[in-house]
Amino acid sequence: MHNIEKNLSAVRQHIVEAARRYQRKPEQIKLLAVSKTKPLQDILSAYALGQRDFGENYLQEAEQKILALQHKHITWHYIGPIQSNKTRPIAALFDWVHSVDRLKVAQRLSAQRLPEQAPLNVLLQVNVEHEASKSGIHLDEISHLAEQVEALPQLRLRGLMAIPARHHNEQAQRKPFALMHQALLDLQQNHTGCDTLSMGMSGDMDAAIAEGSTLLRIGTAIFGARDYSNLNP
Repeated sequence: MHNIEKNLSAVRQHIVEAARRYQRKPEQIKLLAVSKTKPLQDILSAYALGQRDFGENYLQEAEQKILALQHKHITWHYIGPIQSNKTRPIAALFDWVHSVDRLKVAQRLSAQRLPEQAPLNVLLQVNVEHEASKSGIHLDEISHLAEQVEALPQLRLRGLMAIPARHHNEQAQRKPFALMHQALLDLQQNHTGCDTLSMGMSGDMDAAIAEGSTLLRIGTAIFGARDYSNLNP
C-alpha cells in the first residue's frame, strides 16, 4: 500500500506539473491506472486513494477482477488487442474499449452489448507509425471506420488511441503524438462527440501531455514492474 500511495501521488503531481509546463489544464487529463497482471489488493489500494479508472489487457484475468470488484464504483477500460471470438465478455463487462481497429470487431461489440446497458465507449486504435508489430488502422483510414462505428447502436465513438514507438528524445517522441492530436481535431469536424485522445504511458507521458493527450495509460509508474509468469490471457 505504501509504495502505491507514494507512486500514485507522484504520478498525479507529475501530470499537474507537466500540464502547467505545456500550458494545459491538469483537469483535462484523466489518469487510467493500468492494472494488468496486478493483484486485487493493488487495485483496492489505488481505489482507496481515489483512483476510479482501471485498464486491463487480458480477458480472463480481467473477468475475475471485474466480478470480484463489481460492488466498487470502477470504470473498466479494455486496452488490449481484441480477438473476434472474445468480444462477448468484453462487450458485457467493460465501460470503455480502446482498441477497436476493424469493423467486424465493432459490429460484434455493438450486437453483444446488452440492450439495458449504456452504449459502450470506444476508441479507434491508430498505428500512427505503421509498425508491423502493432495493431491499428492508418491515419488515412480513421474517417471511414469512424463513420461505420458511429452508426452502430450500442457503441459510442469517443476518439482515438495510439501506442507510438519509443524514441530517444522528447522532440522525436512528440512527433507521432502531434499527428494523433491533429487526427483527433480532424475527426471532431464530423464527430462532435469525440473528446478523448488515449496516448502516453509511464515512459512517454510528458510528450503525450505536450501534444494533447486527454487520457494517460499509466501502469509501471503506479504499480511497479510486472510479473508475467503466471498470466492467463
